[in-house]
Amino acid sequence: MIQITPHMRIMLAVEPADFRKGIDGLAGIVKRTLQSNPFDGTLFLFRNKGGTAIKIISYDGQGFWLCQKRLSCGCFNWWPEKLDRQSQLLVAHEVQLLLWNGNPDAAPAVMWKKITPTPFLTGHT
Repeated sequence: MIQITPHMRIMLAVEPADFRKGIDGLAGIVKRTLQSNPFDGTLFLFRNKGGTAIKIISYDGQGFWLCQKRLSCGCFNWWPEKLDRQSQLLVAHEVQLLLWNGNPDAAPAVMWKKITPTPFLTGHT
């Protein structure tokens, strides 16, 4: 299973993808269209033309993961408009919201904060 964490780089392909493609075909889209490296650990998200399914590919250092979510009814409510771009970067909580068919644009900007050690935890004052 892929765990989506705040430190991950997540790239969403704006144009719909042909979902007959598997890992190799989607990795080709990553290279040619998104001009990115499919082996760098980024999560790459794709949507089918009908908007009823999302595929995610990612390389974990040993092999590729391919995940798919298809809605049982209806289509995903949110997907960015093209506006002269091939991709859009997302953060972890936006992807989680998207996968639950929510609107990442309506989500709070920051849902986590970096924790820094305090002196009393390290034994120093």
